[in-house]
Amino acid sequence: MKVYRHLDEFQKVENAVVTIGTFDGVHVGHRKIISRLTEVANEIKGESVILTFFPHPRMIINPEQENLKLITTINEKAALLEQLGVDHLIITPFTRDFSNLSAETYISKILVEKIGISKIVIGYDHHFGKDRQGNLSALQKFATEYGYEVEEIPEQDIHDVAVSSTQIRNALLKGDVQTANDFLGYPFSLFGQVIKGDQLGRTLGFPTANLLIEENYKLIPGDGIYAVRVRLPENSKAYKGMAYIGNRPTINGMSRNIEVNIFDFDQDIYRQYITIEFIHFIRGDIRFDNIEALKLQISSDKQSGLKLLS
Repeated sequence: MKVYRHLDEFQKVENAVVTIGTFDGVHVGHRKIISRLTEVANEIKGESVILTFFPHPRMIINPEQENLKLITTINEKAALLEQLGVDHLIITPFTRDFSNLSAETYISKILVEKIGISKIVIGYDHHFGKDRQGNLSALQKFATEYGYEVEEIPEQDIHDVAVSSTQIRNALLKGDVQTANDFLGYPFSLFGQVIKGDQLGRTLGFPTANLLIEENYKLIPGDGIYAVRVRLPENSKAYKGMAYIGNRPTINGMSRNIEVNIFDFDQDIYRQYITIEFIHFIRGDIRFDNIEALKLQISSDKQSGLKLLS
C-alpha cells in the first residue's frame, strides 16, 4: 500500500475506486465498506483509494468541546488498512478551510481533479464538506456531470454489524476490552517505548516495563489490571502478561502509569518499543492498606491472568 501525507503527493491512477472516512479503529463496520471497495477495484481492474483525515475532524471543528481520544494512531490505522489490501491511502491534513469546502467543490476539486475518481463506494449516512452538507444524494447528483459512479453500502448492511467508533471508545474507557475487541475484530493495543520507572514492581517481585505512549491523542483504557499479550519488535512471539493502568493509590502515586509485567520473562527491554494487546479485564484499581496486601493481590491477579490467557 502506498501512503501519501498530502493530496498533492498523489498521482492519478486508472480506474480509481474511492471511499472517504476517518475509519478510527478500522472496526468490523468499516471493514464491510473496505471489503467492498477492494472487491469493486478488482472487478473493474482498478485501484482502491482511501481518503482519510488527520487530525480527526472533530478535533478541529469543536476543539473547545472535544477531548477526543482515538482508538488508533495514524500509523496504526495505516497498518490495518494495508492488511485489508488497500492500494492507496491519502492522509489529508484536516483544517478549518478544508471543512468549509462546499459539496460540489469537494467533489470537483478533490475527488475528480486530484484523485481522478472512477467510482466511489460510500456508506448510506456519510457526510462531508461545509456543515456536512455533502452526502450520498450530492454524490449522485454530480455523478453524470463529473463522470463517476456511486455505489452505496445499504443501511441494512451497516446496521447488521451495529458498531461505531464511539461505542468502542466508551467500552475501552470503562475497561470493557472484550466488547471493544469484538467490535474491532482484533485486540485493542498500545504501542510505546519502555522507559525507566521507580522499580517498585521489582521490589514487589513483579518487575514491570513502564510504557510511554508518544501520541497524546491515543485512547488509554480505564484504570485497572488487564490480561494482555506483549509483542517485542524483534520477533512475532506473543508473551503472556498483565498490565496495570492507574496512579498507584496504595503508594499515593501522583501520575497515571501504564506498566506491564511479562510472565516468565527476564530480558532487558529498556528503551525498546513494544506492543501490548488487551485481552481481558481482571479488576479495577484498588487502594490497599499496605504493601503486603498489594503483593498478595498481584499474585492472585497473575493467576487470574494466566487462566484468562490459557
